[in-house]
Amino acid sequence: MKKENVIHLIESLKKRYPDATCSLDFTTPFELVVAVMLSAQCTDERVNKTTPALFSRCKTIQDFADIDITELETLIHPCGFYKNKAKNIKLCAKQVLENFDGEVPQTMEELTSLAGVGRKSANVILLEVFGIAEGIAVDTHAKRISNLMGLSKEKEPEKIEQDLIKIFPKEYLKDINHIFVWHGRNTCIARNPKCDTCVVNDFCKFFKSKK
Repeated sequence: MKKENVIHLIESLKKRYPDATCSLDFTTPFELVVAVMLSAQCTDERVNKTTPALFSRCKTIQDFADIDITELETLIHPCGFYKNKAKNIKLCAKQVLENFDGEVPQTMEELTSLAGVGRKSANVILLEVFGIAEGIAVDTHAKRISNLMGLSKEKEPEKIEQDLIKIFPKEYLKDINHIFVWHGRNTCIARNPKCDTCVVNDFCKFFKSKK
């Protein structure tokens, strides 16, 4: 895709979704770490309904480290995979306290050293907490859009991310993180994507293949 088309693609989506921001509710860096963990294979809406009680119970990172695992499992049960997520949350809290003096780290390498934090999660944390757009958080929406539009043929999130980084100028990475999620939820949906009303269907390989 030519550079002018890439920029037109991004600007069209930014215009279509001017309010595109992170959908997870949080007030502290570690709350976002926890919310991102809970969002794995769970909707942001469900996470946001679950975290108020959790964050009310655990007000500090130390609280997350100290909370009884069974109580934590009960609090996060609605988000699914609660046993594994609870284990990771407690271990992650201990790692932040012991390895980073109680401060959520702000580098990709350090974040991915934490339990339950992969590259996708680290990208979200870096952007939303520290304003650092180092890469692109490839979730199910970004994966679907990238494959349908022909931006990447890869199936693994990290490989898709590398393809996207090569295509989009660095100054637009922060925008891509948000607008791909919103576009995937509102237009390029998994079942019956709304291709006819898509503002970027001129650039879409899938749409052109249907003609």
